[in-house]
Amino acid sequence: MSIRTILFDLDGTLINTNDLIIESFTHTLEKHIPTPFTREEILNFIGPPLYDSFHSVAPDQVEEMMVTYREHNISNHEKFVKAYPTVVETITTLKEKGYTLGIVTTKIRDTAELGMKITGLLDMFDVIVGLDDVTNAKPHPEPIFKALNQLGAHPQTTLMVGDNYHDIEAGQNAGTKTAGVAWTIKGKEFLASYKPDYMLEEMRDLLDILEV
Repeated sequence: MSIRTILFDLDGTLINTNDLIIESFTHTLEKHIPTPFTREEILNFIGPPLYDSFHSVAPDQVEEMMVTYREHNISNHEKFVKAYPTVVETITTLKEKGYTLGIVTTKIRDTAELGMKITGLLDMFDVIVGLDDVTNAKPHPEPIFKALNQLGAHPQTTLMVGDNYHDIEAGQNAGTKTAGVAWTIKGKEFLASYKPDYMLEEMRDLLDILEV
């Protein structure tokens, strides 16, 4: 296999922020909207940019809700955020073996870097492309192309790894190989329906796929 560059989504892929995200959405929605939301409804907000999620339920309160969400989210990072099993050791091995590694996330860069710092991942990546670095978020291919341009890499030798359909479609739209993660909160079957090239049961499966 000729993969030399691996791009990763962050939340739900490398670091477990699901409880933090759900808590932050719940806190924000309860503060701004009188109608209660179910957990299943809140799960639909995970993945897209915050603006899109809040605009879908309260287009006249988007900015205020984003401020509330980010204040809650950032102040609770230390309490909730941790790396998924085998992530740190797998990323360390890939780095040692000379793979080029990048993050492509729909989080703004500062918040992404906070989660990476807490989990010890920040210094392992060659590029981070956040929501504030692009005009079009995933599944548009722009974030992936931006990362590849900064790395001097090519889609044909790149693998995009993620936990949501936005990640798989972004990789497909950019012409990379794709890998889904079975621990996605949306469910393995949901992600498999988007036909990623690989499905990881745990992050160390990457080493077998790449024959490291």
